[in-house]
Amino acid sequence: MEPQPFEIGLYSFAENTPDPYTGATQDPARRLRDLVESAQLADQVGLDVFGLGEHHRAEYLSSTPATILAAIAERTRRIRLTSAVSVLSSDDPVRVFQQFATLDLLSGGRAEVMAGRGSFVESFPLFGYDLDDYDELFEEKLGLLLELRAAERVTWSGRHRPPLADQPVYPRPLQDPLPVWVAVGGTPASVVRAASLGLPMALAIIGGMPERFAPLFGLYRQAAREAGHDPRRLPLSVNSHGFIADDPKEALELSYAASSFIMDRIGRERGWPPQSRAQYEFAATLRGANFVGHPEQIVEKILFQHGLFGHQRFLLQLSVGTLPHAKVMRAIELLGTEVAPVVRKEIASRTGAKPAGAGL
Repeated sequence: MEPQPFEIGLYSFAENTPDPYTGATQDPARRLRDLVESAQLADQVGLDVFGLGEHHRAEYLSSTPATILAAIAERTRRIRLTSAVSVLSSDDPVRVFQQFATLDLLSGGRAEVMAGRGSFVESFPLFGYDLDDYDELFEEKLGLLLELRAAERVTWSGRHRPPLADQPVYPRPLQDPLPVWVAVGGTPASVVRAASLGLPMALAIIGGMPERFAPLFGLYRQAAREAGHDPRRLPLSVNSHGFIADDPKEALELSYAASSFIMDRIGRERGWPPQSRAQYEFAATLRGANFVGHPEQIVEKILFQHGLFGHQRFLLQLSVGTLPHAKVMRAIELLGTEVAPVVRKEIASRTGAKPAGAGL
């Protein structure tokens, strides 16, 4: 079997947080236009994936990722378009499938679903779900989503949705099957579930030292083999926070101001202590979780983690908080033109895979 090429991309939650210096919030329509423009640039500079998360909070504009991704589809030609994540537990799998099948048709076969339980819980009361059913909801709805992508007509029954009796579901996507990933935050049971189902896994690493996550990748591959799946056919992704600039000091200054503003606000809700500048700077080192610095530092860190995990995809969240749009666009340019080619070439030499984006 030919090794899989290494993919590099971006993800966003369409953050619209107050500017850390002025306290002003951007016009939502302008923010969404900027987001589409950033995805268009990501496509132009040869990045492989653009992801958009789902949130139902005032700080974010991405309550319907498929809608925004459809707009992006019309402005791009090759970049893959994924949710990051779809909060499947509080959604209807039929509608999720229909939305992303439609996106797949509009984009010429570039859509993916990244299903997750979600790091926030606002969608549960919004759509009438009980948090006591948190795990059961996700497991049941993921099972239905997989049945929907496997067959045009579905017969199904469960506890949290009306049954389906030989019900046809349209439209059908171009890709067969429509790619479905499972996003996990580090819970071993979630890792085993993804592997047992034979689904690609995206692991969020947004804190701590990367070495402590290596056993989860081993657990995934072991569980996949035990379930009868070939782990070599199941790509793995690392999703992390970071920022890139020509000047590493600028990368730290800009990203720390933006990130600490929103992360400390969320931390107050959850009882987390504020993050100090020293902690943030350590997280930007080789052994930390964040990818912050100039292109050479980002290359070194991606390759370091690839040595630990052997993954096939890396997605970077640039805009953890509000950042100047021009600086974000420059970061995307650097990721696509200076980081991605070096990483692809080195990993291809390690694995024997053809570099992703090599045909550009």
